[in-house]
Amino acid sequence: MKKPSPEAIIGGADRTGLPTDAAARKALDSGAGGEGLAGIYPPPNGAVVYLSDAELDASRAQAFATHPAPDDIWIFGYGSLIWNPGLPVIETVRAQVHGYHRGLFMWSRRNRGTVEQPGLVLAIDRGGSCPGMAFRLPYDDSAAHLTTLWQREMSLGAYRPAWLPCRLIDGRRIRALSFVIKRDSPAYAGTLPDAVLRHVLREARGTYGTTREYVEKTVLALRAAGIPDKHLEQLLSRCGSTTQCAGNDDEATDGAERTAEGVQRQA
Repeated sequence: MKKPSPEAIIGGADRTGLPTDAAARKALDSGAGGEGLAGIYPPPNGAVVYLSDAELDASRAQAFATHPAPDDIWIFGYGSLIWNPGLPVIETVRAQVHGYHRGLFMWSRRNRGTVEQPGLVLAIDRGGSCPGMAFRLPYDDSAAHLTTLWQREMSLGAYRPAWLPCRLIDGRRIRALSFVIKRDSPAYAGTLPDAVLRHVLREARGTYGTTREYVEKTVLALRAAGIPDKHLEQLLSRCGSTTQCAGNDDEATDGAERTAEGVQRQA
């Protein structure tokens, strides 16, 4: 199990609120002690505050302060953006960023869970590397689409918008906008034991569906794009997947196939 960084340690528990004691975490992972989640899950709600429209506008303006106005905008997707970009992109290319890795690092108390039963969604955190998809958005008339993107990704302020060096499959090197989890956010989940992941995948459901559905759609999209995530697939295998991940989800499969077609055209 990944050891929490020193900056994440808070009085006998890591930043997720889970115990750092090795025996306690081992008991969690093995499912010992019945459910074994009392006092551990759900996590503390923290000071969850949704950003106002003015705050979202200011965040977006700050992120684009250094972006050359005439240039098209590249966006690096590593989760639901892959199968549901929601943007009128003109190019889709397989890509890789270094220095960050993908994981279920963010609590979802609305879209994929509730306050009482939080779900999880993907984020990128420091370390390693992450394959994903780069989407090119034309700069002209991009303002409305970026507003929608900010409302989707930045409403909690749990992400840090960042321009990341990105290498495309055809060798081009670009600077792409992505969203990095903020470790000081109440939404930061960190590295969780399997007992918690198993419970979340089994029980968490929010406005847009379950955490399990979200993860399975992402797994399908990554497979279709030719960049399967072995970590996510192993997580589903350990913590209880369903046959849906074998390809029964039409929405995810259709979206993934469209993404794969875009990759093929550009590769």
